[in-house]
Amino acid sequence: MTWDSFGLASRELAVLVAKDHYEPDLILAIARGGLLAAGALGYALAVKNVYTMNVEFYTGVDARLPVPMILPPVPDLVELRFARILIVDDVADTGHTLKIVQEFFQGRVKEVRSAVLYEKSHSVVRCDYVWKHTDQWINFPWSDKDPVVERAGIVRDA
Repeated sequence: MTWDSFGLASRELAVLVAKDHYEPDLILAIARGGLLAAGALGYALAVKNVYTMNVEFYTGVDARLPVPMILPPVPDLVELRFARILIVDDVADTGHTLKIVQEFFQGRVKEVRSAVLYEKSHSVVRCDYVWKHTDQWINFPWSDKDPVVERAGIVRDA
């Protein structure tokens, strides 16, 4: 994916949501991959309330923890009990990250739907809004290069 195709993808994804007449009260970005897509959808759908939820699952290219882990801070469910939420991520690969976030909100808010740029056929979750279906590995423009810093014992070239 390029930055130009991301612009097109996020706009077309927003049109799918709008044509379905779904009006979320807030957009919840699954960090980090969903941050940019959620921001773009927030602008396109005129939703100013954009939250972030951190879920750790991928530890590298096709390397994962045994199960996804929701990291603090978590959204305050008391404030959100009457909210319609649109969960946004870049890709539903295995779908386990989306599943754990959906389960966290299910029955605790008014409504939960999900939107992704890409969904893979082996995903355990079927998203409500999908820009493209693929089973290929996707290189996103925000994550296709190694970090420029060393963290957690991982050394990268600049």
